[in-house]
Amino acid sequence: MSLLERLYTLAAHSFRAVSPLLERGEGKLARGVRGRREVLRRMEEWGERERDPERPLVWFHAPSVGEGLQARAVLELFRRRHPEAQVVYTYFSPSAEGMAARMPADLAAYLPLDLPGEVGRALDLLRPRAILFSKTDVWPNLTREARRRGVRLALLSATLPASSSRLRGPARALLAPAYARLDRVAAISPADAERFGALGVPAARRSVMGDAHYDRVLARADAVDRASPLLGSLADPAVPTLVAGSTWEADEERLLPALRSLRAEGVRWRLVLVPHEPTPAHLREAEARLGRLGMEHRRLSALQGRWDGREVLIVDRVGILGDLYAIADLAYVGGGWGSAGLHSVLEPAAYGIPVVFGPEHRNAREAGELVRESGAYSVATPGGLESRLRTLLGDAEARSRSGAAARAFVETGRGAAERGVEVVEELLSGRGPDG
Repeated sequence: MSLLERLYTLAAHSFRAVSPLLERGEGKLARGVRGRREVLRRMEEWGERERDPERPLVWFHAPSVGEGLQARAVLELFRRRHPEAQVVYTYFSPSAEGMAARMPADLAAYLPLDLPGEVGRALDLLRPRAILFSKTDVWPNLTREARRRGVRLALLSATLPASSSRLRGPARALLAPAYARLDRVAAISPADAERFGALGVPAARRSVMGDAHYDRVLARADAVDRASPLLGSLADPAVPTLVAGSTWEADEERLLPALRSLRAEGVRWRLVLVPHEPTPAHLREAEARLGRLGMEHRRLSALQGRWDGREVLIVDRVGILGDLYAIADLAYVGGGWGSAGLHSVLEPAAYGIPVVFGPEHRNAREAGELVRESGAYSVATPGGLESRLRTLLGDAEARSRSGAAARAFVETGRGAAERGVEVVEELLSGRGPDG
């Protein structure tokens, strides 16, 4: 164990010591601390009741929602191909709790704190054959303890931008040994695969699989039931529908005035507003802003029968955004103003509709690629947003062309999940550069 790894472990021990003081409240930190409190007990109980040592166990880990979408595409295909295997899914961020509960895994739980004793105990309880990390997330002590037990390790849909802090300074010194322990890095692109060489991953262990999130969004879009009670009650082909997904306050304070101005010009539209975090406080603030702008609105939970034609429908439920894009003629994706980080643009693009978002999208390479293919539009100012919405809401042919380009772009990423499952099968069989 290097000096930096020792310091990292000491810091984790310190966090463990003060964690009882951090459990209060409903913030993400408090929820995460509470969620990890009983995770080893849950793993022990599941292991005693359900773990079958005659069946191979594969452990998927994704830190949050975006990485979870990538992992899910591979996990679902793996389960269909290998019903004999058991599957565990872990996550780090409290924002992934809802997704984890719906994951088709035998056990879904928080990742234990990355201390040798805790992750070692988890490994002994679960006895996995392989651990599959998603996108970027590897853990020094978990990878070390897994290696000691002969567990195979891989990073799927791996991403390493040239600007990543992992390539320089203390982060590189700390994490490079963990990356070097991986049996396989299956990257999103050849350039990403090449950069993992700087973290000690030999060329023989690097490959390209693509981004499994593309497979996931295509599968969801193709399987959606547009005649379901929910979607059937909201659809209206007579008026262009804008679905604004995963919005924050910074999005709403720009989007809503732009739409009010367009309405004053005679541009017709309906808005389905889906806040990223539909907390009571956010919903009240959104309603207050709509009231100040003189825009009629109603919450989804108060809807009886079909949508009654009010301008704005506020979605106060979670987990349905991916389906709501099916009724959209145009999508706005939140997180592109400020530091929140742009949310998934692939979900709406898979439905063949144009996508609009703010200027900050460096965290989402697919957003820039979608713009270059004319399937999406990044706007830098409120005036630019209003102008783009005017064009797309008022011109059905422009929407159709852009939407077709969006769907075609997502189709280019199909097949990554298949390649990811092949990596898992390679690890389970013992094949590979070290097999």
